[in-house]
Amino acid sequence: MKAFVLACAAMAVIGVGAHFALASLDLSAGNVYTTDSVRQ
Repeated sequence: MKAFVLACAAMAVIGVGAHFALASLDLSAGNVYTTDSVRQ
């Protein structure tokens, strides 16, 4: 039972860490598709 609780806690920590790591890499479509050479 102790190993199960430890594994669940590890999965939660890894999930939260992955969320923040991927969120920092996320770019909105407005930032990705803006260029200076487009007619307006």
